[in-house]
Amino acid sequence: MFTGLVEEIGNVDSVSKGIRSAKIKIKANKVLEGVKLGDSICTNGVCFTVTEFGKDNFTVDVMAETMRRSSLCELKKGDRVNLERALSLGDRLGGHIVSGHIDGIGKIKKFEKEDNATWVSIDTPKNILRYIVMKGSIAIDGVSLTVAYVDDQIFKVSIIPYTKDETTLLKKNIGDVVNLECDMVGKYVEKFLGLKEKEETKSAIDMNFLKENGFL
Repeated sequence: MFTGLVEEIGNVDSVSKGIRSAKIKIKANKVLEGVKLGDSICTNGVCFTVTEFGKDNFTVDVMAETMRRSSLCELKKGDRVNLERALSLGDRLGGHIVSGHIDGIGKIKKFEKEDNATWVSIDTPKNILRYIVMKGSIAIDGVSLTVAYVDDQIFKVSIIPYTKDETTLLKKNIGDVVNLECDMVGKYVEKFLGLKEKEETKSAIDMNFLKENGFL
């Protein structure tokens, strides 16, 4: 699990692509402190397992499912990525609970400056937008942010100067794709309600009904 508070911006050192998968090597420093094989590092919002590491780099394997659902298929040497180590017990939860399991992607539609902050408008499919609520939490490329506006096509977040300096979000361009992870609470609630609806809509006609109404 992660908090969505980026610890470091890393640099993609190499991308080796397979038929549908990839192996990515990333240069970093802070997130490598105390690292071990098998540790998890959130990279642009995606939870990865460290398969190799050196003094200033680590390597991850990207499966086909991750390539399909995220923007990682577009990564190339020299790109910058947001990095965060997994949450340790006892750490402060300054952002929100982030699993590192991407729901899908969005596309940056607009930047608007307002005093010391910058509004970012993101266009995203309706199947993801349904889980995004006003004042709820959203992880964008692994950054925990508060939804400040949402309608049936886009949502907006407001970026403060610290987030601008410590993440890659405002270094992107209009039209760039970002990874999105919605707050997991909404997904659990929907799943529960869906199951309840199925239970409540079961046919009322059974053997007892037939007997009581003279059919048996």
